[in-house]
Amino acid sequence: MSQPSSTQGRQDVPLLDQTLGQAFDATVARWPEREALVVRHQGLRYRWRELAEQVESTARGLMALGVAPGERVGIWAPNCAQWCILQIATAKIGAILVTINPAYRSAELEYVLRQSGCSWLVCADAFKSSDYHAMLQTLLPELASHPLASERLPDLRGVISLATTPPAGFLPWTMLAERAGQIEVAALRARECALHDDQAVNIQYTSGTTGAPKGATLSHHNILNNGYMVGRSLGLSEHDRLVIPVPLYHCFGMVMGNLGCIVHGSTMIYPNDAFDPEHTLRTVAEERATLLYGVPTMFIAMLDHPLRDRLDLSSLRSGIMAGATCPIEVMRRVIEQMHMAQVQIAYGMTETSPVSLQTGPNDDLELRVTTVGRTQPQLETKLVGEQGEIVARGEIGELCTRGYSVMLGYWNDPEATERAIDADGWMHTGDLAVMDEQGYVRIVGRNKDMIIRGGENIYPRELEEFLHTHPAVAEAQVVGIPCERFGEQIVAWIKLHPGHSVTVEALSDWCKARIAHFKVPRHIRFVDEFPMTVTGKVQKFRMRELTIAQLEGH
Repeated sequence: MSQPSSTQGRQDVPLLDQTLGQAFDATVARWPEREALVVRHQGLRYRWRELAEQVESTARGLMALGVAPGERVGIWAPNCAQWCILQIATAKIGAILVTINPAYRSAELEYVLRQSGCSWLVCADAFKSSDYHAMLQTLLPELASHPLASERLPDLRGVISLATTPPAGFLPWTMLAERAGQIEVAALRARECALHDDQAVNIQYTSGTTGAPKGATLSHHNILNNGYMVGRSLGLSEHDRLVIPVPLYHCFGMVMGNLGCIVHGSTMIYPNDAFDPEHTLRTVAEERATLLYGVPTMFIAMLDHPLRDRLDLSSLRSGIMAGATCPIEVMRRVIEQMHMAQVQIAYGMTETSPVSLQTGPNDDLELRVTTVGRTQPQLETKLVGEQGEIVARGEIGELCTRGYSVMLGYWNDPEATERAIDADGWMHTGDLAVMDEQGYVRIVGRNKDMIIRGGENIYPRELEEFLHTHPAVAEAQVVGIPCERFGEQIVAWIKLHPGHSVTVEALSDWCKARIAHFKVPRHIRFVDEFPMTVTGKVQKFRMRELTIAQLEGH
């Protein structure tokens, strides 16, 4: 008789009992002169001692602004040195960092700021096609007046810009260092001493299965230990140099990247403000990096880049590929052509801080491309059937995880929290999986129809409700179809109101102006009817089949 699909990770690896600030201070004390952070596109390099000076100054500056423990401070910016500095500084003063997707447009930004009750927002001036200053000036016409009093965002007290000379109404980042002198070092130390590791330190917004994004609330204990465990599996040490081209607003960047390095004393290296294959390859070679992170699409872009053959990547030994399934040929090329013999696969979700399963450095190639590894230390995994029963090994069930990494809950949304985490503390991921006799888990599908495009999680329901706000749209259905480059692409089937018309181009442009680029449907089909079951349910699998057939010219 097959054993049940239930495993427990190693219990002999003790969890850390620290706040982020305590872990950071311990590393600074141990290796003050070692390189801590390299930000290539800003031309910045900090040793741990120098990074600590920036963090302390920022923390005291925030206290001078009146930021109290438990208050939310938002960061809306691409990868940069200030992102990392703010992450640690807010943790030191007991504030909760709200990480905002740099691709968000004004409607998404407004929702997140209002739902989280942010008191301060730190923003870049612009990123790619987004003019952050202009969007905020439209959203907050009162911004130029002090103190800020906005009807739309009543909790927001001000906006701090990373621009050298921000427009009227925006406070400059340098202001934090200028105000730091108003707060005694002893006051900061007293604030830090009053914190404990099970307090919330981060809110990350995930696309909602029922429309609006939900704020996964994570504690010091959640994310510091996850960064520690991921880094431990990789064998991270003070001698390692990790290139982080993945976005910091995701757990991949800020937890597995920043916190993994902070707790193990490794060097954090940001090659650019966003992923660029040439910048990343040059950074690996010129910085003599030992590890590299990325989603499969990033590795594919680097492997296929003409510069790769001309650069010396021999310093690499390992890294992590996550966010989507990795084709075996890609994994083989990463190992052979990028020297990443010990590259690992990690699986998780924002709500679990994020990693709950991970392959090991010595797992064979087949396990690294067909599974997402085994249960991490101090965590539990089980696969359950429709009635909640644990299924046998080899059978399909919903993946559930329990332990230190499970979030505190969704911010100000107890009902959604109760739906996601059961009474026994199990986080229900919505992913369907199979567990083998050795405890390795293979993801076989998703029971929530989530689309993963280039490492970004997109829930169709959220997009469908957004499309309904267009005056010509009567009904919308969204599905994902396979895409070689991004893993999946978004397809929207649209029924229009009688007497209304809109072109594909016009609807696409309307979306681009209002939502993040990765959520904009790649294909839009105007239809009179959707494929339905006899009971009136939309057949999304049939929509996928019909779309693929149409695109292939069948």
